[in-house]
This record gives sequence, structure tokens and C-alpha cells, in this order.
Amino acid sequence: MDIKHLQYFIEVVKFKSFTRAANHLFITQPTISKMIKNLEEELGVTLFERSRKKLILTDAGQVIYDQAKLIDHAFRNLQMELDDLLSLKKGVIRLGLPPIIDTGFFPKMIGSFHEQYPDITFHLVEDGSKKIEEEVASGGLHAGIVVLPANEDEFTCLSYMEEDFRLVLHPDHRLAEQEEVTLRELESEPFILFNKDFVLHDRILTACNSAGFQPKVVSESSQWEFIEEMVSCRLGAAMFPESICRHLSNKVRSVKIVDPAISWHLAVIWKKDHYLPFAAKEWLHYVKQQLKIP
Repeated sequence: MDIKHLQYFIEVVKFKSFTRAANHLFITQPTISKMIKNLEEELGVTLFERSRKKLILTDAGQVIYDQAKLIDHAFRNLQMELDDLLSLKKGVIRLGLPPIIDTGFFPKMIGSFHEQYPDITFHLVEDGSKKIEEEVASGGLHAGIVVLPANEDEFTCLSYMEEDFRLVLHPDHRLAEQEEVTLRELESEPFILFNKDFVLHDRILTACNSAGFQPKVVSESSQWEFIEEMVSCRLGAAMFPESICRHLSNKVRSVKIVDPAISWHLAVIWKKDHYLPFAAKEWLHYVKQQLKIP
């Protein structure tokens, strides 16, 4: 049995389509169909219930799919360990970053790391904490920056920052000149939130509900700069972490939130009991040194 047969089978299940799997693998649809047929003949089972509308795994197909993923995972780990064994101190680090963290902190760290290891490059994925956790768990990312709490049974967590959020308003807003505002004072305010892929979205809704009201959400976005622009156009109020507020323009104002304060706790996470290539291990070691974490 060729490992590629199992890998192609995994892709067909993932995309629920021979055609889409073939396009993703840059091969022809007849080629992948033939490989799946050969796999069925070799194993003596039917892998899919084929219909015009969708592709469904048979019971045997599900068993083989579960085992195929384990075999593929072990094979990929073998390839990475062989690379390290041959002292190939190069590679790609796949890192997830939320687009709402301070833009100066990690880029500077990545730059200084790259000076020491010029043959190691970074593939950066910007997304919310929920998506980053999913990608780290599945092996799509080696590590990621997320908002705690994270699943400590599944991830190693390297905490590095805790900060409060501030209310972001148009300078002419009735609350813009106050030193602080209570959450209850915002009951009638229209809100612009980060979208549902961000833990902050749920955190703000939960805090408002605890304060006794359901916030009126007029818009959502994944980009803090765009939210800032909407606030400056008087569309509504927003909440940003303090580190982001330091980068805001004079088109908006930020005010401290109290009773209750809303905060977040950031950490670098990576999957426990999971092989990491040399590049990723070196990066995490470097991060610990920079953060002065033993």
C-alpha cells in the first residue's frame, strides 16, 4: 500500500469531492479516482457511498479514514525527525497571530530571531483565537498567540501579557472627556465588535450581559484599524486592549472601563506531546529567553 493512496483518500474525505481534492493536490480527477479505486480493491471494501449530491463514507471507510490519519501523522513526523537528524537547521515556522495584538512586539522578536537563523522563515496566519487554537490542535500551525484560558490538557501555554480594555469613542461623544466609565453607562450605546472568531467578541457580550443589558451591535470586523475608522465616523463605540489604544489616531479617544473592567490574558500555545521541528523548538526557546521565562 502506497502512503500517497492514504493521503489522497484523506483529502477526498476532507473536501467531500474527488474534483476539489484533485484540484487541491494539483492532479487530475481521473488520477485520484483511480487511486481510490485501487485502494478499495486492495483492501476489499467500498470506501464511499457515491451519490450525485454528496460523498459519504461507508462504515469501513470511516474505520480506514481514522487509521489513515494516524498513519499520515506518523509519516509526516518521521519526515520532520529525519530532517532534524540530518542537521537541516532550516525550515518554516507556522505561527498564528491575532490581528489585534500590539503590532510591534512580535515582529521585532521575529526579526531578531531571523538574524540568528537566516534560513528559517515564518508563515504567519492572522486570525482570531478560536481559529488559531483549532489550527494548532490540528497541526496546521506549530504555535499561536491566543487569549487565555486555553485547553491546558491539550496545549502548553506560555503566558506573557495581561491588560485591560478601553472604550474607544469619537472625540465629540458625551463620555469622551471622562477619565473612566462604568459598563452600565454604555447600555444605550451602539457597539462595533470584533467578529465571532475572536474571543473578545464573546467576552464583551458576556460582560455586558453580566452588567444587566444586551449590547446593540451595529457592525463587526476582523481589523482594528477599520473599527477605528468606523468609530471616527460616529457609527458606534468599540473596545480595544490598552496596547492597541497607544497606536490610535487623534480621530478617536479612549477611556478606562470600570465596574467591571474587561481584560485579556495572552499566551503562546503549542500542542502537548506533539513533535515540533527544529525551527519551531528553537523559536519557542528564543521566545522564553526574550520574555525571561525559565
